[in-house]
Amino acid sequence: MAYHLEGRLLEVCDCRVLCPCWIGEDPDNGTCDTIVAYHFDKGSIDGVDVQNTTIAIVAHLPGNILAGNWRVAIYIDANASADQEKALLKVYSGNAGGPIADIAKLVGEVVAVERVPIRFEVMEGRGTIKIGDTQYAELEPCQGATGANTTLADTIFSTVPGAPVYVGKAPHYISKQPALGINLDLQGRNALQSTFVFDA
Repeated sequence: MAYHLEGRLLEVCDCRVLCPCWIGEDPDNGTCDTIVAYHFDKGSIDGVDVQNTTIAIVAHLPGNILAGNWRVAIYIDANASADQEKALLKVYSGNAGGPIADIAKLVGEVVAVERVPIRFEVMEGRGTIKIGDTQYAELEPCQGATGANTTLADTIFSTVPGAPVYVGKAPHYISKQPALGINLDLQGRNALQSTFVFDA
């Protein structure tokens, strides 16, 4: 199995800005509930073209992010073909190696895999993610004194290994996943955006 993936990340969680998980500290609430969504602008997995597909992970982290034992639900874009779904799940299960395998090894349990409509939009630095009827977040970047987006890099943990992320906040964040015990409707929480290139 070999893959090359290029795309964009939208991520939100119930920590305050900035999320301490990225520097290896315990989450603000003792646990962390998050949506991590990857949209592929181009790429292939073992010869399967996955351009314009999206995979999203809703996760409950029971403690420090590096300790693992995450419980997750995985959502595949309803527009993906069966071959694309199979290929994406191989990568995000860690079975294809590479940078995604380092993240996947922290997962302790997958409670569900669902195909749902996913809306992934980034426009002028602002993002929106909508996963079926149960997950929704708006994301906007923080900016420095010069007006440039605030960037986070060289962290001990990353959902986009090798790439910097733009720090931001979520004006609105809704997440409902009963199997994970998640029922959130929050404002002003941590959000991150990035672009990535993954190879294995």
